[in-house]
Amino acid sequence: MSTAAPSRLVIHGASGSGTTTLAAELSAVLGVPHIELDAIFHQEGWTPLDRASFEEVACELAAQDTWVVDGNYSQVRPIFWSRAQVIVILDLPRWRSTTRVLARSLRRGVMRTQLWNSTTRRLSNLLRLDPERNVVRWSWQTHHRYHDEVPAAAAAEVPGASVVVLTSPRQVSRFVEELAQTL
Repeated sequence: MSTAAPSRLVIHGASGSGTTTLAAELSAVLGVPHIELDAIFHQEGWTPLDRASFEEVACELAAQDTWVVDGNYSQVRPIFWSRAQVIVILDLPRWRSTTRVLARSLRRGVMRTQLWNSTTRRLSNLLRLDPERNVVRWSWQTHHRYHDEVPAAAAAEVPGASVVVLTSPRQVSRFVEELAQTL
């Protein structure tokens, strides 16, 4: 990473790895907007935003001078990667991401926590086998992408960006501290 603080960062990682938490923290540290792609993609009742609209919104947001974006949507990844200065991949151990996403899902289900656009998690989804409905299964089944595929793709497709892979909460904390020191 360069000595000047970056102003456009992309955060990727398996569900439960802490992407949204890290993005919000970096947004506050850097004083730049936080873009949470889940909040854009998931409309009321978990209805997905159609691809053309999602890409249009992504283009508008990516054109801004500063942002920290979190989300793992391959259809808009090139839009943000083309402007990113830093791409951070959270590659925490599978057990840690799974434990976190399970605890978070249970808490949100019991509390009926409203997420994006009036959506809520249903506890019954944790019993489903379909990873599209069960976020714990989704996290488990997609975890490998953030160890193998995404870092390699970022390095190959975005040679002008710094690609940072963080594999522990300690490394995440250190990354935030080092970034704060550049300000």
